[in-house]
Amino acid sequence: MTALAAIGIICKTPTPGASKTRLLPLLGRDGAAELAGCFLRDVASAISAVPYAIGRRGYAVYAPEGSEAELGRYLPADFGLLCRRGTTLTPVLLGATEQLLLRGHDCVVLVNADSPTLPTAFIVSAIAALREPGDRVVLGPATDGGYYLIGLKHAHARLFTDIPWSTPAVLATTRQRAAEVVLETLLLPEWYDVDDKDTLATLLAEIQTGTLPFDARGVRGGPAEATRQFLAGRPDLTSKLDCRGGGASHP
Repeated sequence: MTALAAIGIICKTPTPGASKTRLLPLLGRDGAAELAGCFLRDVASAISAVPYAIGRRGYAVYAPEGSEAELGRYLPADFGLLCRRGTTLTPVLLGATEQLLLRGHDCVVLVNADSPTLPTAFIVSAIAALREPGDRVVLGPATDGGYYLIGLKHAHARLFTDIPWSTPAVLATTRQRAAEVVLETLLLPEWYDVDDKDTLATLLAEIQTGTLPFDARGVRGGPAEATRQFLAGRPDLTSKLDCRGGGASHP
């Protein structure tokens, strides 16, 4: 049997007023929730673009419990569902890694739901690295000092212990934790999360011009078809956002 990598999106079911809250002044309750749904569709599409021959299955690691029917609107039919354990990222990420490994997957790759143009190539590279001999953690550095992806083949609780979540020190602290347990770290190219006005400007500039304000090692973003359609229907955003320099990224 072909080994299957589990690729999980850490997400919440899009809900007006509770999704993309930093963008509420710009998009409104319904618009922000719609954008969150577009992001989820596009990240799921990036996962679905990983060749079946590699051996993979997509999952939504989601909250809240009971929102499965609504969440299913945004996901491919072959995606599995895993309700999030806990409310903070420490139990969510560790719990997802443990539970997906217990389902028989040979490795786990967890990605956020805030990077709609995430290149599929990064996910493929993470899986390939995890399947090399020896233990390691694969991290995708985000421009805000966090990470957009973490990949493991063993659940190392230390990697998620005493992490200053939602600060620019997340990646550096996680790398320090890996060193403490003598775990090799492999870094993917940098990418970005979209969660505020500045990073939305980065996204709009990328979609309109293909430019990015950071070095992605020559890799271009994914198609993000749902997000493109959403932004195309709101031409006023270009005037509201300063996209000339590709936006900025702030934690």
